[in-house]
Amino acid sequence: MMDSSTEHSLERILEAILSVSESTLSIVRMRNVFPEEARPDIEAVEQALQNLTKEYSDRALELVKLAGGYRFQTRSDYAQWINKLFETRPPRLSRALLETLSIIAYQQPVTRGDIQDVRGVAVSSDIIQRLLEREWIKKIGEKDVPGRPSLFGTTPEFLAYFNLGSLKDLPVLQELRELDDIARELGSATESNQKEHVADQTILVTNPKPQQQVENVE
Repeated sequence: MMDSSTEHSLERILEAILSVSESTLSIVRMRNVFPEEARPDIEAVEQALQNLTKEYSDRALELVKLAGGYRFQTRSDYAQWINKLFETRPPRLSRALLETLSIIAYQQPVTRGDIQDVRGVAVSSDIIQRLLEREWIKKIGEKDVPGRPSLFGTTPEFLAYFNLGSLKDLPVLQELRELDDIARELGSATESNQKEHVADQTILVTNPKPQQQVENVE
């Protein structure tokens, strides 16, 4: 029996699976939807994705490449109309959680103690747990000090949610920014993303320690 994928173009199949996926899809995952004997090579998939990107260049949806792979998303130009569809406000994330996320994003890998040094107040285990549950951060090791506290860094899900290709796409650090401003900007952009399903570039800034910015560790 002829495999059904031979009856449809590669571009249309990729368009279909990207349209229904709730998360970004890597090329590996896209290739794995095909039976092994009919699996397209990487170059063919990349070419089909390039063709789709061009095809959607003048549409309300766009195909974007992020750290975790590819996804369709609504162009930010249409946010004001999409807003009208959502009457209820999404749950607002706490300022403490947003501050913590900003510090991890810029200064990873960091421990809870490192975060507390920057914020000047204790970081509750509940905040760390919520970020872990959202899969925006993950444990990436342990610091070689007494007690061996966990080190945390961001994830591909964090990059995808905030429409970042890599940590290099984070805005330049601004040392004189207040943590109140960080939380307000990040919280506003997060609410917009939840509400509109439009992944606009999120402004993440923090009041950094003299510490080297590192690449994402996923």
